[in-house]
Order: sequence, then structure tokens, then C-alpha cells
Amino acid sequence: MPSPEEARVARLATVGPDGHPHVVPICFVVDGDTLYTAVDEKPKQTRRLKRLSNIETNARVEVLIDHYDEDWSRLWWVRWRGTARIVDDARALELLAAKYPQYARLPPSGPVIAMTIEKRTEWTSSPS
Repeated sequence: MPSPEEARVARLATVGPDGHPHVVPICFVVDGDTLYTAVDEKPKQTRRLKRLSNIETNARVEVLIDHYDEDWSRLWWVRWRGTARIVDDARALELLAAKYPQYARLPPSGPVIAMTIEKRTEWTSSPS
């Protein structure tokens, strides 16, 4: 299984005040036990995103990274559970720009979500 940290996209799940899950695709980078993602310049209806208000209400989040292949012996997924907070972190933006050329050209204006990874679960269809 390739390193999940090298994956280009993941899904971030937050929980709203009504108890319903909210899942969105994210670009991300991992530094130690912290995952960073930022609100970027892709078109959005508002800068006040539901994921941000959900985190302010309930900091418990999960991130899912997966790989699909028509050859099912290459399938895998990783799920990270943790606590998120909204931060102003220039270093996180630098790490994101190093991973994604698009962010180097047009840096995200933030805010940044920092998730402390507390539990890791993974699955692969191929033997270890």
C-alpha cells in the first residue's frame, strides 16, 4: 500500500449541530501527527463553510483516504480519527504549497484546519 500521506485527495467528515455528518473532499498535508487542510481559492458559495462552523461546534472529525483500482487486489483505505481546530498557520500553508503546485501559484487564503490524528485504521485487499 502506498503511503496515504502521498494521496492527492481525502474526504473530511464533520458533524453538524443537528447530528448529521457532513463530508467534503479536501487537499491535505500531514506533518507528524497533524493533518492540515486549508480553505482555498476554488469557487465556493461562501467563505463561511459548514465544515468550519461544524468544527467550532464539535471538534471530533474523521478523514478517509482511499484508492480504487479495477484490479481489486490493489484496493486500500485509511481512516484517521481526531480532533480539529481552526488555526492561522503560515507553516501549514507552506507545506500545502510544497505538495500542491496549484497552491504554490495561488496560495490558500485560509483559514487552516489542523487535525490532531488520534486513531488510525487501515485496510488493504493485498496481503501485508
